[in-house]
Amino acid sequence: MKKTFKKIITAILQLEARLVLKKYRPKIVAITGSVGKTSTKDAVYAVLARFYHVRKSDKSYNNEISVPLTILGIPNGWNDPLVWIANIFHGLALLVFSNQYPEWLVIEAGVDHPGDMKRLVSYLYADIVIITRFPDLPPHIEFFQSKDDLIAEKKLLISALKKDGTLIINADDEAVLALKNEGSHRIFSYGFIDEAMVRASDLQILYAEDTLLKFPKGIQFRVDYLGASMPASIEGAFGINHLYAALGAVSVATALDLNIVESLSALYQYDLPPGRMRAILGRQGALIVDDTYNSSPTACEAALHIMKELAISGKKIAVLGDMLELGKHTDEAHETIGAMAAASMDILITLGLRANSIALGAKKAGMAEDAILELHKQEEVLEALRTLLVPGNAILVKGSQNMRMERIVEAIMEHPEDK
Repeated sequence: MKKTFKKIITAILQLEARLVLKKYRPKIVAITGSVGKTSTKDAVYAVLARFYHVRKSDKSYNNEISVPLTILGIPNGWNDPLVWIANIFHGLALLVFSNQYPEWLVIEAGVDHPGDMKRLVSYLYADIVIITRFPDLPPHIEFFQSKDDLIAEKKLLISALKKDGTLIINADDEAVLALKNEGSHRIFSYGFIDEAMVRASDLQILYAEDTLLKFPKGIQFRVDYLGASMPASIEGAFGINHLYAALGAVSVATALDLNIVESLSALYQYDLPPGRMRAILGRQGALIVDDTYNSSPTACEAALHIMKELAISGKKIAVLGDMLELGKHTDEAHETIGAMAAASMDILITLGLRANSIALGAKKAGMAEDAILELHKQEEVLEALRTLLVPGNAILVKGSQNMRMERIVEAIMEHPEDK
């Protein structure tokens, strides 16, 4: 009964979304890739909101429901049928009456199964498509035969581009860069390499100046475009994903001939997504690096790399949970992460059955067994962390969404009321 109700509601909302797009004809930025979609979506929204009336995808739900929710401007009703019925009437009101509809929509387009993107582009058009990154072992690969099959599915989004649309690609990713010849659209590229049209350099972590804890407060870098070089910074988070998100947003600004100085200003203190390399003050003066939103091999590698570069006076501790949706690559991917943890961390705590392979990989890489704890309950993790919450220590917490690693962060942060 619930499945039937869900199918009916989804079909109605998708129909309403199609009709709303035809009526209001908003401009659309659609974003896909295997990592960095949500961060890029939020950065693009921050820039466009300085100049236009904009709406963005609220959460990383699947396309089937998230895109209609964004187009109609309605909340997810979850298991409440009254909310879904109210949503349907809201969609009807948009069609019957004239409303002040957003000038731009910023839509995150992910895929979980073959056919997801094909269904989306059957009704979605785009003025700008951004493709972020395709790592060697992408998340959500479980239901695809290979990385190439996953890329083939996601690149279908390019077919949604208008004839005069713009394709924005990450030039540092060879698999993404190879898509520059898909179609005959205007191309913008971003990255660190010299060939990138919007190029970043001099990435550094910013530290608070008024503390002995060396607390990281953000990142700074330079952005080069058409011979000009401008300083930029993002406060509240650090890591390569946030820089790539900023470059994607600046590329949108340059494609639309928006003021770049104003665009970079919008990124300084924009509403950063939670659980993505956020620096949080922990109990007893420890530093928490909250990267709990989700986990994949590439994202975990990036987090460990940042932790290795982090300048702190104490120990570096990684609390790593299971990485899901990796299918046949599960054991190998977890062992690889373990080897990286051995090279960058002083203490490793794993949570979950799959994460046992992280511990195994760390041991194989030479990490001392007394520096590794293999645990299976969050209560055990919190007990292990009790003596590690001291000034100067930095604790990375990361795992897939279903592991609910954010509960660990909440339990050890100095101000849990700000969760």
